[in-house]
Amino acid sequence: MKHKTLATWLAFLGGPLGLHRFYLHGPGDWLGWLLPVPTALGLYGVERIRQLGVDDQLSWVLVPLLGLVVAACALTAIVYGLAPQEKWNARHNPGAAPEHPAGRTYWLTVFGVAAALLVGAAVLMATIAFGFEHFWQYQIEEARKISQ
Repeated sequence: MKHKTLATWLAFLGGPLGLHRFYLHGPGDWLGWLLPVPTALGLYGVERIRQLGVDDQLSWVLVPLLGLVVAACALTAIVYGLAPQEKWNARHNPGAAPEHPAGRTYWLTVFGVAAALLVGAAVLMATIAFGFEHFWQYQIEEARKISQ
């Protein structure tokens, strides 16, 4: 049985590593194996910023990857947590009755959805702000080069 609460928390906490995909679809899930790639690239971008400073243009592209993956996994946790019990069991527990407790929403599920909403929204807004800030800084610098 695939429990909705566990899938919600795995998507929220271990989503960038694909843990929720492996839990729901098994170790052969290609998307579960693909999720760590942009996560690792984003972490590499963060490390480049730590070493080279915020003027490193490659890190401007890599860091938002991490933010987008974290935000997408938080959204996935929200979708999992808000899924109706009957639909959850029909999709992830096809042999079980629609009222099986594995698809039930518990308080721990609600807390997972709330945490995913708070963290996911904050990470998404920070990612958008980071991306736009560096885009406009680059545009201003290029305009300054043209004007001289």
